[in-house]
Amino acid sequence: MPWPAPRVFTLPCVAVALGVGLAACGGGDEGSTTQATATETATTTTATVPASQPGACQVVPQPAPKRSVQLSRPALELEQGRAYRADVQTSCGNFTITLDSENSPKTSASFVYLARRGFYDNLTFHRIVPGFVIQGGDPAGNGSGDPGYSVVEAPPPGARYTRGVVAMAKTEIEAPGTSGSQFYVVTGEDAQLPPDYAVLGRVTAGQTTVDAIGTAPIAPPTGDPGQADRPASPIVIRRITIR
Repeated sequence: MPWPAPRVFTLPCVAVALGVGLAACGGGDEGSTTQATATETATTTTATVPASQPGACQVVPQPAPKRSVQLSRPALELEQGRAYRADVQTSCGNFTITLDSENSPKTSASFVYLARRGFYDNLTFHRIVPGFVIQGGDPAGNGSGDPGYSVVEAPPPGARYTRGVVAMAKTEIEAPGTSGSQFYVVTGEDAQLPPDYAVLGRVTAGQTTVDAIGTAPIAPPTGDPGQADRPASPIVIRRITIR
């Protein structure tokens, strides 16, 4: 299925059955003035939005896209043997991802790096496929964006993408385990995807919020493939905090 974005996260097997595909991400200058300005603006906007109750999505404005993001690949290494959790605050409530830093140290470190920079502040979940996945973390807001770099960390051959698993989106032409900033949460019992997507971790708290996002109304078809599977109202990632 063609998309306006140059990078497309395709779903072999499942895409045929559901008649859908998921747009994806991929991905350099850490000190970029453009990125700093975008992050500061997002943080200010986020702070003005009141927290929502789990499972109750609030009506919020559509954030402006961040189109000129060029970060350097992070040199961050996470401490071995230490548990890392990402608290994801959204306009539908909050949920927690426990990162699989033991089996996916580079993927986890990149996610932590971006979250600590405020990269995810005021981004959205731009795609919802009910009973399958929710996808977010794109600075462009349409499935075409990335942080300006990518990392590669192939998942184990037996990796399975079952309910609650959080993995990173990639294009069909990129190597297995390639990731930028876009991530997805599996909402179906088993997404039946091949072991090509870097595993970030698993939802360990706030499943009610994930379910609320996964069942949010979808915008009517417009004929524009780039608008497919978009929520009818914006679902905003206010902030991701690492602890």
